[in-house]
Amino acid sequence: MSFSNLGLSDKVLAAVAATGYTNPTPIQEQAIPHVLARRDVLGIAQTGTGKTAAFVLPMLTILEKGRARARMPRTLILEPTRELAAQVKENFDKYGAGQKLNVALLIGGVSFGDQDSKLMRGVDVLIATPGRLLDHTERGGLLLTGVELLVIDEADRMLDMGFIPDIERICKLVPFTRQTLFFTATMPPEISRITEAFLHNPARIEVSKPATTAVTVTQSQVPAGREPHEKREILRRLLRDAKDLNNAIIFCNRKREVAVLHKSLQKHGFSVGALHGDMDQSARMAALDQFRKGELPLLVASDVAARGLDIPAVSHVFNFDVPHHPDDYVHRIGRTGRAGRTGTAISIVTPLDSKSMAAIEKLIGQQIPRTEGDYTVHSEASDEDAAPRRSRSREGSRDGARGGRKPRREREARHGEREPRPDQEPRQERAAKPEREPRHGRGSSPQAAPSHVPSIGRAEPRRTQREVDHEPADHSHLPAFLLRPVRARA
Repeated sequence: MSFSNLGLSDKVLAAVAATGYTNPTPIQEQAIPHVLARRDVLGIAQTGTGKTAAFVLPMLTILEKGRARARMPRTLILEPTRELAAQVKENFDKYGAGQKLNVALLIGGVSFGDQDSKLMRGVDVLIATPGRLLDHTERGGLLLTGVELLVIDEADRMLDMGFIPDIERICKLVPFTRQTLFFTATMPPEISRITEAFLHNPARIEVSKPATTAVTVTQSQVPAGREPHEKREILRRLLRDAKDLNNAIIFCNRKREVAVLHKSLQKHGFSVGALHGDMDQSARMAALDQFRKGELPLLVASDVAARGLDIPAVSHVFNFDVPHHPDDYVHRIGRTGRAGRTGTAISIVTPLDSKSMAAIEKLIGQQIPRTEGDYTVHSEASDEDAAPRRSRSREGSRDGARGGRKPRREREARHGEREPRPDQEPRQERAAKPEREPRHGRGSSPQAAPSHVPSIGRAEPRRTQREVDHEPADHSHLPAFLLRPVRARA
């Protein structure tokens, strides 16, 4: 079947033909007619099978009729991350080149003023992340009462990331008679229960078994030790030994680990970029753009890059950290082997990852084979970047700004026998000098000091206990009213 049999308009068909596509994918073939018939759709398909075009193309056909009004978008697309939102806008720019549609992007990291000006001119397609969308509605600069079609892309990710309250608020702000489209790669039972509240008699389109991986991706796992430096050494060996490595995405579980691994690979001569949620939006987009253009062959990323990013030429995916959730594994390795291409996915597995790997194999319904070859790290010194990190961990404030505690032999050599400086006197001579006289209380004088207290730095003859006991008490330190005689009562 070709795109001309799906009911798309002539302008959309011309744009599709200009991009070089001739036949729709299974999800596109089954979903587009239902969207054009204005039915709710629940689409479940493997990542990389063209879900974005499955709702972009029919939306362009529907939007040819009608006109946008100020601050009242006609259609709304919700995305979990900024990168996915920007990617969907690129699809509208590509397929809607022959139409005069206003497309606005509401994401974090961009000034509210520029976004408000676009909303004032009227928007046909509004692509947003939930947080920034609600910010605009609370400020009174956006009305969702004119939304005719609502799209929730990567539905499982949206709901799994904690967006359930935001999604419920947004669904209450849009008209009840709207058309709703859900597209996702995985659909756990608890997520399926929530979608029943959002969709009305949907057309369920399931072109592949949920949580399955593409057959074009070769999967393997490499055992590693518990120490992070061992995993970094194994990763470097895999990168050097990989065959037909065009570019690769390296996934980590934590943002901090992304930064550490990025610096480590740079230190060892690899051309690599970084991508995680704490980066500025301009830096995130710049790193992603350099990776797409091939200027950076390696990209170390968190799971912010695991969902829906369309980079067709990715040849390898490395799981430096095994994901905690099995569904994330499906999305990670889905960044390679897209559009019919072959890909390779390698996971570095420590003994602590055994339960996570068992859950992943249970979800995808297959065993992930261990790779052949010896990648065992036999000594801690094999990782060159481990030594500076260990020395930095011992930094303290004892040695001032430089930090670090010297070895024992070096400290003994430094503080043992050393020549005195010219401006210093020998220790014995300085000890023999009389020190400053001790301070006395108010109203007292040096002569009033107790005679039995020896002066510092001056030798005193040793006195017997009898002499000390018969010595008259000294009350010079007491105030006068305490020294007045007191008459005892009879």
